[in-house]
Parts: sequence; structure tokens; C-alpha cells
Amino acid sequence: MIQNITYKKRTIALIIKAGYIKKKGINFFTKRSFLQQVAYMNHPKGYTIDPHTHKKNTRTISGTSEVLIILQGKLKIDFFTPKKKYMLSKLAKKNDIVILMSGGHGFKMMNNCKFIEVKQGPYDARKDKNKF
Repeated sequence: MIQNITYKKRTIALIIKAGYIKKKGINFFTKRSFLQQVAYMNHPKGYTIDPHTHKKNTRTISGTSEVLIILQGKLKIDFFTPKKKYMLSKLAKKNDIVILMSGGHGFKMMNNCKFIEVKQGPYDARKDKNKF
């Protein structure tokens, strides 16, 4: 269900296949140490989450991670090493979640594709992205 894309024993991406939708409760896909925390939650009617705030906590983040939630279609993802060398390609389909943590990546829409992208901000394309 979770495809772990690694380079030199480090996780550079996760592809969570759509089967997660059948799980109940709170299911984290990421390790506690990852810069981006991603979970799927499935609770019954009447379940409550207590009102809360989040404490101020200074974090040092190096780089930009991204989360893609595929809503429709099929997306081909090309993965590259941090030195921009092609590694492999994978497909993501409807309801798959892709977490991109490091290395390079490129996308090709295999058909009409809709997805949501989430990443840290503030984002500045001139400072945050190197195209190759």
C-alpha cells in the first residue's frame, strides 16, 4: 500500500496507494521525524476531536516538501537523485497520495488529471525551485 522511494537508504518520496481509504481511525503514513506529517482519518458519526490550538514551536526546515492528493486521472512521476540523475518512474492514480521529500521530480499527465498540492510556505519560485 505504501511505496517507499529511496536513495542511498534515505526516503525521498512515499506513494500511498488508494487502499488507505478502507482504514478506520487515525493512520499516519509518515515517520515522526519527517518534515511533513501526513495522516488519513476515518471516524464514525458522533466521534469528536477536542477543541485545541497548536503550541508555538520553532522548527528549522531545510528544503521544501510537497504532498500531492490525486483527485482524478493518472500522473506519471519521474524521480531524480539530488544530483539530478534519473532514478525511476511511478504512476499515481485517483485517491493516491504522493509525499515528495527530497531529490528531484517531474510530472506527466497521462490523461486529464486533477490534484491538490500542499507545501511549506512562504514559497518563492526564484529561491525555492531549480528547473533542469
